[in-house]
Amino acid sequence: MLVPLTVRDHIDRADLVYGKRVGVIDEPDQPARPLPNLTYADFAERAKAMAKGFEKLNVPLGGRVALVSQNSSRMLAFLFGTAAWGRVGVPINFRLNREEIKYIIEHSGSEILLVDPELADSLGDLPAKNVIVLGSETDRDIFSTGEPEPWEADENATATINYTSGTTARPKGVEMTHRMLWTNAAIFGWEAGVNDRDVYLHTLPMFHCNGWGMPFALTAMGVPQIVLRKVDGPEILRRVEKHGVTLMCGAPTVVASILEAASEWEGPIPGAGRTRIIVAGAPPPSSIIEQVETELNWEFIQIYGLTETAPLLTMSRGRSEWDDLTSGERAQRLGRAGAPALGVKIKVTDDGEILARSNHVLKGYWEQPKETKEAIRSGWFHTGDGGFVDDDNYVSIADRKKDVIISGGENVSSIEVEDVLFSHEAVIEAAVIGVPDEKWGETVKALVVVNGQITEQDLMDYCREKLAHYKCPTSIELRDELARTATGKLQKYKLRAPYWKNQDKQVN
Repeated sequence: MLVPLTVRDHIDRADLVYGKRVGVIDEPDQPARPLPNLTYADFAERAKAMAKGFEKLNVPLGGRVALVSQNSSRMLAFLFGTAAWGRVGVPINFRLNREEIKYIIEHSGSEILLVDPELADSLGDLPAKNVIVLGSETDRDIFSTGEPEPWEADENATATINYTSGTTARPKGVEMTHRMLWTNAAIFGWEAGVNDRDVYLHTLPMFHCNGWGMPFALTAMGVPQIVLRKVDGPEILRRVEKHGVTLMCGAPTVVASILEAASEWEGPIPGAGRTRIIVAGAPPPSSIIEQVETELNWEFIQIYGLTETAPLLTMSRGRSEWDDLTSGERAQRLGRAGAPALGVKIKVTDDGEILARSNHVLKGYWEQPKETKEAIRSGWFHTGDGGFVDDDNYVSIADRKKDVIISGGENVSSIEVEDVLFSHEAVIEAAVIGVPDEKWGETVKALVVVNGQITEQDLMDYCREKLAHYKCPTSIELRDELARTATGKLQKYKLRAPYWKNQDKQVN
């Protein structure tokens, strides 16, 4: 018997098994009126009503619906209300600028754009057929009554298109199939120990690879989900205490904000001995990992993956063989990217690039066959990350072969930033590199050769006019020349070297 694996399986199970349990608690502090606390039966009804709403708004099966929003219950419903009834969700990074979001809407062919009220003024007139500002006033438009039109389940159909900045000036749309999302959720949930006694806090933006696929795993297991709109260390600890949170995901910056808040917290640290935090985006320093164990008494879990892999490739989690090690020794081991997840195969090329294959590697880049062929060759996905596999068969990330910087868990294309700098008439040469940063892991630095009277601040202001702020250089250094090869190619490894000379790895 072959039964298609689809996103709908997760919400159907939640409704069937955990229908009376409160499943979703919305962010109370948001510009749209929060949805009431939803049981899983309520949540399933909301998702179905959203599917019917899209049908009435003339979005065909297979049609795309885009959403730009901070975390909210409506966004969580969107992840199911699109794909579970045969449409394609396009969650967009709310940190992108207007032109980037416009490109994604046009490139994906999205029929509808759902917009957070906070972004309505800047995005409300983008070129979708229908732009709807999320909130109680428009709930009647997106939540409708009646049974949605039937969709013939197809596990190989595209469920979501998730755009990644990657390494080029234009984002690429990663096509994720129902099968990809299903296998990622099942394996991620299994290896992270997700169970119906957990309580999850959405510290990770849901647009990030569909919240790393965790919403599907959580829903299937009936886990109460607490929606957090914006990352704030003290607020995270307050909600851990209030709701009994046992699980969350986030970039290293989330960990840093929690540790900072914990240093000023009065009384026992909430979640001590109970909460686990899953981290990805960039390998955090082992000292931070050790602090999670010793100061918070939380379990630290690290994963490695990309949007193209839905994202789980490897997981580094404490094991019984390490129980007698010191906290520092455990932290060193947990600092590795981890062992391959179930069904994942990893190999390293002669020049040090990590390749992967699994059931949850992307179907392809939306309408970009050339880029798809470059990424998947001879049955292996080329990650663009450099690393090695040690004697324990654990993967470590040592360098980034792609020209990309990961700052606070967000990908920044150095090429894109360089393009903006070169568009300034005074700039002759520019090289953008990632340098270590205690708070963000890495931060963007530009080395620039100019002609004329212009300051570093002038160029930083210019970038802020053209780019999303998280992509802008946090520092610019004017140089007389930049190191190049005899053929004129920039030698970025030489430019990076002085800033990384005391680091164990060439990523942070």
